[in-house]
Amino acid sequence: MPLKKLVKWSRVSSPWLLHFNSGSCNGCDIEVIAALMPRFDPERFGVLLKGSPRHADVLVCTGPVTRQQAPRLKRIYEQMAEPKFVVAVGSCGCSGEVYRGCYNVLNGVDAVIPVDVYIPGCAARPDAIVAGIAKLLEKINK
Repeated sequence: MPLKKLVKWSRVSSPWLLHFNSGSCNGCDIEVIAALMPRFDPERFGVLLKGSPRHADVLVCTGPVTRQQAPRLKRIYEQMAEPKFVVAVGSCGCSGEVYRGCYNVLNGVDAVIPVDVYIPGCAARPDAIVAGIAKLLEKINK
């Protein structure tokens, strides 16, 4: 029992993020980076941005998933160690938004991989992104 508590505590105390742009306009990308800056200070939750899927716990996806990006997104998701979590950021990441119905767009991130938390907005505000990550940490804690 104490080992399970320790593992749960470590997952909640130090989520490492991997950011993936699946074809967005870069508005949400800028906001994700802004959310990681000292003004919002997500490091108080232990949040760090990592460059490798093998080191990340949380995959933060922005933009609608295009047919070209879908296999890459799935491969990155499969490279992540268990347990892994996915956050869809922005209206395009949640549902495909203005790109929905285009010939090369599969809609939101959940068309390819399972999503744990949705953060709507065009572009999603940095405080909303931090709040979404906090909701994910609450979900992990339960």
